[in-house]
Amino acid sequence: MDDAESDEFAGTRGGGGRMARARVGWLALAPNVRGALWVIAAGILGSLMGMLIKLVGTRIDSAQIVFFRSAFGLVAVMPFVIRGGRRSLRTRRPVIHLVRGVLGLTGMSCLFYSLTQLPLADATALTFTKPLFLIVLAVLFLGEAVNWRRWSATAVGFLGVLIIMRPDTGIDPAVFVALAGAFLVACVAVLIKRMSATETQVSMIFYFGVIVTTLSLVPALLVWKNPTPIEFGALILTGFLGTAAQSCMIRGFTFGEATAVAPFDYGRLLYAGLIGYVVFAEIPDRWAIVGALVIVGSTLYIAYREARLGKRRVPPTIG
Repeated sequence: MDDAESDEFAGTRGGGGRMARARVGWLALAPNVRGALWVIAAGILGSLMGMLIKLVGTRIDSAQIVFFRSAFGLVAVMPFVIRGGRRSLRTRRPVIHLVRGVLGLTGMSCLFYSLTQLPLADATALTFTKPLFLIVLAVLFLGEAVNWRRWSATAVGFLGVLIIMRPDTGIDPAVFVALAGAFLVACVAVLIKRMSATETQVSMIFYFGVIVTTLSLVPALLVWKNPTPIEFGALILTGFLGTAAQSCMIRGFTFGEATAVAPFDYGRLLYAGLIGYVVFAEIPDRWAIVGALVIVGSTLYIAYREARLGKRRVPPTIG
């Protein structure tokens, strides 16, 4: 170990030493494993945001919720903009930022509407069609190679979603809105992967917030209802949770391959099911449980495969 490494590990009994060891352990993980962990964190934060949207959506229109989520999300990222200065906002792809903003706004509107119209677990389950769209888009536009194991695991995960949905029982029109939202979110994920090569995380979140807040203002005004203090607090928290989830998701798709990390978003089904049971008294039936087990099984298999592959890779130097 050279002098620099000795300095890094000096004081291992203090907080600095623990942080150094944690960072080294984190960097030792394969890129796809790190990406998966960021996606899992994004899923937990996003599920909490969905809970608030469903609670507030009993009285406030989803178009107005989209505006508040974007506006307060923009406020949440401003400290990072101020700290990073103009350099953090430099961009080489302003047109792609605009396209991402438009697609993101439309997708967000679709998903928020489905959250207010469908049971939380059902609305969440429908978003799991995103990896199917994403695999095709990633192959076409990102040039990623997808082996048969990943195709198979993702297909099995989607089978679990179908078990939960049970289309033969009748489909609410809001289901198609949710599917449209899932497709648009997949498109945004592909754009994030391409943008991450030249754009900073702060710039991607900032410009997205500016564009979506601006474009969503008029629809919000058309259905405006003054929120109560409790609703206003929930809307503020929605914005902050959304920004945090978005930040985690961007990191996930930056460090890992899109087709490798996307299936870990399936964990949101478990979080949504728990929230639905505790907060909304929604009790999943046996088919929902079977579908969840299928989804979890496919996700764990992918995690196992990525962990084995990671042992044969050289640890990266950035985190």
